[in-house]
Amino acid sequence: MSLFICPICQSPLTSAADTWRCDGSLHQKQVSHPFDVARQGYVNLLPVQQKKSKMPGDSQHSIDARKRFLQAGYYEPLQTLICEQISALNQKTNSQAGKSRWLDIGCGEGYYTQAMAQTGVDTLIAADISKPAVIRLAKASKVAGQLWYQQDKNARAATIYPIVTSAAHLPLSAQSLTGMSSIFSPILPAAFAKVLQKDGYLIIAKPDIEHLASIREALFDEVRAHDSDKFLLEVAPYFTLLKTHQISTDLHLSTSALDDLLTMTPYAYRARVHKRQALLDISQDQPFATTARFVVYVLQKRVASLES
Repeated sequence: MSLFICPICQSPLTSAADTWRCDGSLHQKQVSHPFDVARQGYVNLLPVQQKKSKMPGDSQHSIDARKRFLQAGYYEPLQTLICEQISALNQKTNSQAGKSRWLDIGCGEGYYTQAMAQTGVDTLIAADISKPAVIRLAKASKVAGQLWYQQDKNARAATIYPIVTSAAHLPLSAQSLTGMSSIFSPILPAAFAKVLQKDGYLIIAKPDIEHLASIREALFDEVRAHDSDKFLLEVAPYFTLLKTHQISTDLHLSTSALDDLLTMTPYAYRARVHKRQALLDISQDQPFATTARFVVYVLQKRVASLES
């Protein structure tokens, strides 16, 4: 079974070093659709008709800010926790069914994805609707020799497939994945369940109730606590909750780090300009203190899932 399917006609899609091409078997006129591999090492599988804007997803400005902030290590405890969970699930999967295929949906520039590649997963699909984000991830993967057309059979890290796509229209065969992760990304239970094998895993990371509370209090007149568990009712017909992990880390942010954090979050457009500037001014005298709080959910596809 082909791992990928054509985003236009859903026919089996074969990956290659230069051009991915479907066989057209499900197209009414048996037309084969080609998708060229960009020089940076990614494939655009987002047809125009699936775009809601000219440049969907995060902007280059937001991506640059997130890369600087994450590379400084502020969210490293979360990265470590997620990878520990994937590694444990992968060991269980390998002992039962052989090679594992994992999807990181909403992968962004790849901070979490690159770490996932070291967890023992065999195939890692890095997908995001933001073309600039996937380009950055693809470049890093190419330099590391991790792209699907670079990997040798003895490589210890996962083979990475960076693709531009929509989470609502995943170009993946039904029941083709061992597991997937969604880190601060939209949750689409039916679409996720469709591509996961019958006992596949889903890891979701979200802000916990008091995440960055002091920042939100400084930016907004009215602060609402994050309702992290709300989505569980929506996923219940498709997934069973196995574990929940909470983690927090204290942050002391310089003005530049605080500016990057605000830029990479929805606060960038939700907060009033004067409130944001006032917050940045505070950090000029001494690092701004706040606490990042996260909750990580480990779920498994239900045997009687609507998409099984």
